[in-house]
Amino acid sequence: MTTPQCQLYLISPLEVGGDFPAVLAAALAAGPVAAFQFRVKGVEQHEAARLAEPLQALCFAHDVAFIVNDDMALAKRIGADGVHLGQGDGDPKEARRLLGLDAQIGVTCHASRHLAMEAGEAGADYVAFGAFYPTATKTVEHHADPEILSWWQGMFELPCVAIGGITTDNAKALVDAGADFLAVSGGVWNDPGGAAAAVARFGKLLAG
Repeated sequence: MTTPQCQLYLISPLEVGGDFPAVLAAALAAGPVAAFQFRVKGVEQHEAARLAEPLQALCFAHDVAFIVNDDMALAKRIGADGVHLGQGDGDPKEARRLLGLDAQIGVTCHASRHLAMEAGEAGADYVAFGAFYPTATKTVEHHADPEILSWWQGMFELPCVAIGGITTDNAKALVDAGADFLAVSGGVWNDPGGAAAAVARFGKLLAG
């Protein structure tokens, strides 16, 4: 048995209009990316669908899973590959009924073993732990220790995602602890050298 290699899971910035499709295209071309999460806030569904369209096409072209944050109805409307649910965003069982057996359903579990086990029992395809490091992407209310990744890997086969303030400088501890995916936002989009350069560095790190 060999442990599957940890993979990169990109989370969009809140602003995905303007030249962002070109930025995403360069990032996806720079190295292997497993999934992209479309995360916009305060946008009505028709506008969100319009913003998602070019990004979803890019992900399809690069064989990258396109996951919608929080919104099951939007995920259904645009035919996304799946949905990521926060603790207040609905039941994974409801998402499964709406989106079908092939949908990828992820659940935010913060630093809680109990929430992660509940998500697994409800049929989630992955659980997300964090935040592991300080982040400016969102307000951090829960801090996780890398040990929770090791505990999860020792107990369950369901993939786990590490999230929160991850950069190429601090990611190795999470990979070593057993993260199946690194969910990264600011560590790519805010990189001084550009998103493509950041993805290329993550690619080298994850390739070992």
